[in-house]
Amino acid sequence: MLQHDRLFIGGDWVAPAGTAMIDVVSPHTEEIIGRVPDGTPADMDAAVAAARQAFDNGPWPRMSMAERAETVGKLAGLYAARQAEMAEIITLEMGSPITFSQLAQAPQPLGMLQYYSELGKTFAVEDERPGMFGPVTVRREPVGVVAAVVPWNVPQFVIMTKLAPALIAGCTVVVKPAPETPLDSYLLAEMIKEAGIPDGVVNIVAAGREAGEHLVSHPGVDKVAFTGSTAAGRRIAGICGEQLKRCSLELGGKSAAIILDDCDLGAAMGFLSIASLMNNGQACVAQTRILASSSRYDEVLQAIADMVSAQPVGDPSEPTTGIGPMVAKRQQERVEGYIKLGIEEGAKPVVGGLDRPYDRGWYVAPTVFAGVTNDMRIAREEIFGPVLSVIEYDDEADAVRIANDSDYGLSGTVWTSDTDHGMDIARQVRTGTYGVNMMNTMEPSSPFGGYKASGIGRELGPEGLSSYLEYKSIARLG
Repeated sequence: MLQHDRLFIGGDWVAPAGTAMIDVVSPHTEEIIGRVPDGTPADMDAAVAAARQAFDNGPWPRMSMAERAETVGKLAGLYAARQAEMAEIITLEMGSPITFSQLAQAPQPLGMLQYYSELGKTFAVEDERPGMFGPVTVRREPVGVVAAVVPWNVPQFVIMTKLAPALIAGCTVVVKPAPETPLDSYLLAEMIKEAGIPDGVVNIVAAGREAGEHLVSHPGVDKVAFTGSTAAGRRIAGICGEQLKRCSLELGGKSAAIILDDCDLGAAMGFLSIASLMNNGQACVAQTRILASSSRYDEVLQAIADMVSAQPVGDPSEPTTGIGPMVAKRQQERVEGYIKLGIEEGAKPVVGGLDRPYDRGWYVAPTVFAGVTNDMRIAREEIFGPVLSVIEYDDEADAVRIANDSDYGLSGTVWTSDTDHGMDIARQVRTGTYGVNMMNTMEPSSPFGGYKASGIGRELGPEGLSSYLEYKSIARLG
């Protein structure tokens, strides 16, 4: 068992204010595999105070960006050496198939550290522009203390979309991991300390909703960076709006994969299996609406059904596993509730359904629905599990209309033998990320975020760094 009895605050391992503990339960065995302190509002106060002290009086914001980039580069080197360990911990605590953890859960956070450590060496902190009465210097300064509130599905990935640019910008950070997945953050804390990042610059307190809302509402926090459900995002946006506090929100999705008539289905299915079922379907960018033309609907439906049926379901630690368990029993029940709802709405499960693959573990049967219309709840609401809806369209204009007929706008794909034509389709779909014959894998150099209810702001790329900076204009005569 991985057991911790301290919190990472002010650069040290400190005793928590309370006595409650978080039991980390394996989604595969339903057995306790770890235990950490359950952070309280008092712990959040201590973490914010440490971050505030480090920002107001410490060396980190006063170093040059290039100097901070060098230290972040050291952290990247330490992270690279412990990638395998990080992947194993994430698979253990949340059930991500080990192959996905090895390909994405650990390497992508490393890629962000590497990208921002390089960007920080050349990013212009000041530039001069001509003004009406004389030159104007535009200066970029760190926004301040950041509250990074992250979910359980890709915990390190989401931490790093916030932490890496915030560190380069010169901010200090309080990270609140989800109670389902706190173990990976302890490994990260060890590396942060070893990298020589000054005390108080990064503080990590795993906690539930009450302490999380206390952190978001804290007057010592200058910016909130949140990834999670749209409902929680609305609550956080309301709090930040009342306080005129900066916030960035990366929220839900209900993305559409448009299969054009000239698509080579055999070639597409291998990529689409990742795009639609990655991380056991627990991905905000998952392509869960499959749009097929009326002329090829049956053919596409069969290809999707065969692709899903071929995914081995089981122990996430086994390299052969394609789909593991849901993160928690409540998530298992939520996904099964949507499968039941889909049947009640008149959709037909051609693969999967309500029979569980195993008696033990929080597994659901990967499910493909036929006969789905875009007004059904299973086509409009984020299920966050391995449930796909195959929706018929009349022509390409109808496909684009259906893709855009959503409260969300996070991701999407188009599958075609004509890449240029695919680009034309991509320009018409209102989402923050898109892929032509591939899944947009959230490149560290490119902005990531969504339209509509999928969020506010962008992460990654220079745009992600800018969201942790305040812009100051200094005019002068002479």
